Amino acid sequence: MDTLSAVRNRILKLCGEHEISINRLATLSALPPSSIKNILYGKSQNPKLLTIKMICDGLGITLGEFFSTPEFDSLEQEIQ
Repeated sequence: MDTLSAVRNRILKLCGEHEISINRLATLSALPPSSIKNILYGKSQNPKLLTIKMICDGLGITLGEFFSTPEFDSLEQEIQ
């Protein structure tokens, strides 16, 4: 799995855990829905850390909580 897929999966999982839609997440995060949808549908190949931080703020979690999953821990090194 690549990093972008891990970020997408994490956002979707968190929406499921909080029982919210992507549009509701956007509202809670003070982001346009298109920003989150661009990450989820692959249009944004390199989402900004600030965007992920705003998503975390909207969900009431820390960046550490966002990235502290087995998926992120098992990512292979991007630079070969």
